[in-house]
Amino acid sequence: MLSATDSLAIRVPGEDNDVVPGWGSFSYTYGPIIAVIGLAVLVLILRWGFSRGQSVVTPPARPGPPSDYGLLVPVAEPLTPQDAERMRLALAEAGITCNVARTTEGLRVMVWPTDLDRARGVLGTRPGG
Repeated sequence: MLSATDSLAIRVPGEDNDVVPGWGSFSYTYGPIIAVIGLAVLVLILRWGFSRGQSVVTPPARPGPPSDYGLLVPVAEPLTPQDAERMRLALAEAGITCNVARTTEGLRVMVWPTDLDRARGVLGTRPGG
C-alpha cells in the first residue's frame, strides 16, 4: 500500500500539493514586469549597436590612386575588365601573386615588387607602362 510520503501518492483536489509556488497577490504582475524589463534591455542594446553611425556591412571599396595600394606596384593598365581578368589568370598560371584594382586612373594589375620583372615578362609589358 502507498503512504502519503511515497512519490506516487494520490493527490486530493483542493489541497495545497506544493506543485505551483505561491507568489502572493502580485503573481499576475510579475510576468508583464519581466517582459517590459526584457524589452527595455533589448531596446538599449539595439540603440547602442546602431548608434555608432556605421553599418555592420562593409561598404564597397572606393577607388584610390595607384600609390594607395601599399607595397603593390602596377604592372599593366588593362582597358576592360575582361583584359584585366585575362592578365590576372596568366600571372596566376605563372605562379605570380597579383591583384586587379580599380583605381582613380582606371584598372591596374598590381603585383609585389619582387615579382615585377617576372610579371612583365609574362605579360610582355615594358617598364613604365
